[in-house]
Amino acid sequence: MNLALDPITLALVQNRLDHISHQMGWVMTRTARSPIFSQSHDFSCFIADARGTLISQADGIPIHTGGGGFAVRAILRDFKDAIAPEDVFLLNDPYTAGGNHLPDWVIARPVFVKRKLVAFTCNRAHQVDIGGGAAGTYNSAATEIFHEGIRLPVLKLIEAGRPREDLWRLLLLNTRLPEAVDGDLRAMIGSTRIGAERLALLVEEVGPDLAGEFFEGVLAHADRRFQACCSRLAKGSWRAEEPVDNDCFQPIDGRIAMTLTVSESRLILDFEGTSPQVRGFKNSSIANSTSAVFMALASFFEPDLPKNEGAFRSVEIRLPEGTLVNARPPAPMTMNTNFVGHEIVQVVWKALGQALPERASAGWSKGLRSITAGVRPDGARYVMYQWPAAPAGGAVEGRDGFHLIGGLITLGGLSLPNLETYEHLYPVRFRRQELRCDSAGPGRFRGGAGCDYEVEILTQADYAFCSEGVGAPSGFGAAGGKAGAGGEIEMSFPDGRTIHPPRYSVKRYGPATYHALSPGGGGFGDPKARDPARVLRDVRDGIVSVAAAEREYSVVIALDGRSIDEARTHKLRGA
Repeated sequence: MNLALDPITLALVQNRLDHISHQMGWVMTRTARSPIFSQSHDFSCFIADARGTLISQADGIPIHTGGGGFAVRAILRDFKDAIAPEDVFLLNDPYTAGGNHLPDWVIARPVFVKRKLVAFTCNRAHQVDIGGGAAGTYNSAATEIFHEGIRLPVLKLIEAGRPREDLWRLLLLNTRLPEAVDGDLRAMIGSTRIGAERLALLVEEVGPDLAGEFFEGVLAHADRRFQACCSRLAKGSWRAEEPVDNDCFQPIDGRIAMTLTVSESRLILDFEGTSPQVRGFKNSSIANSTSAVFMALASFFEPDLPKNEGAFRSVEIRLPEGTLVNARPPAPMTMNTNFVGHEIVQVVWKALGQALPERASAGWSKGLRSITAGVRPDGARYVMYQWPAAPAGGAVEGRDGFHLIGGLITLGGLSLPNLETYEHLYPVRFRRQELRCDSAGPGRFRGGAGCDYEVEILTQADYAFCSEGVGAPSGFGAAGGKAGAGGEIEMSFPDGRTIHPPRYSVKRYGPATYHALSPGGGGFGDPKARDPARVLRDVRDGIVSVAAAEREYSVVIALDGRSIDEARTHKLRGA
């Protein structure tokens, strides 16, 4: 072994790489123009080596970064030797450029040290609008990718330090919010510049000729760590499924199916049996499906497992072509990072939970994503994402589920925006955003609570509803726990009318009030075995009602609402 590659040095190099990814994220947050970035953090920063292998993904949303290597490898494929210092690349297409879906644009900057290509610093960020059939990029009516916005193959946005003004004008012409996209693109480019500068310093410290060995060292270390985790899995094959009950237009009997095979040195995840691609925009690309699998594997084990592509060298993923997890063109794809990304993660967790039951997880609930777009009183257009109505996490052994944590594919990386900022930017007035009582799935460890969210939209607006979490419970229980409550959306109008909009649709309404009840996460273990003191705390916090405490947990709350009726609880639990 090269003495320079001792474990301490490798750990320092990995930490430096991860810190650079964090620094890129800080720059992005402080300089981006759209609240989708500065408030909600719907972007991710990552670093790939000169071969296009992901070596760090420390900052952002996991569904963005796990497939980042596909984007960089597309750059290397298309431009080969035509990659020069001060170039900056742009791409988004899921079929030709390693994208996951069209709204997520990738900015990638090659890093040269002493005229040698050593790495790429990258940012994948969800643009506030890229044209297409609905403001805000989520066109629920899409039946082809051409309905979803501008498609970008691998392009040089900046060539040898000079921006391509013609291409820049083309991009701004294909968005409803050119000022926002212009500012956000500049923030993305700036973040990768800071990352490239920091990475070049690291490479100079370790030596340009040794940088490749160090990068290979951190990848090999991740491989060893992941294989050590997998050694705890029971050997054999494990089958899991998640339902897909609609194609965005009508009910279907669909599924994401997967068989996990665990051997001594390899995992095979075979999605044979998954339903064919659908008419609506929930089909997944290879990059997106791979990213969902990687985040499921990484999050199932210890949190300090290195998050780079080396960790998955012993993993084989089989994605049948023409299915929901590997669609053929021109299938639409915008919703895929959420759904079917959510279902892919859940089937992997379900299968792993059979092979290692003590780390099984109850289901996370599905979100109520709606986008509201219109015109402000000053005449400027706006696009507002109704993210504050977030779904909740499922419970695991030893820990309750997280309240309104956000979509599963973010693992908490997507922040809830500040409502006061929203009221300043948009013609809206918020009435409530609070934990939804009795939405959390009962269990020895209970699921997370959803949200009771109500906002008044003061002007006429367009709505793109992408509300997978409406209807039946989606946060299933585990190990005897129960499912969380299902979700609901209601629109009410000044004339007294109320409606429940379709789960997927694009509609225009006048001034209205949007009221969402987001679903709760699943519980883990027998609810009757939950510590009564925890039940009391949940009652006092407004998460569980007095009636549900008795009905679901056999815990009787005293009349003062501040203590447990010990005698009646003992009698009820004894029965």
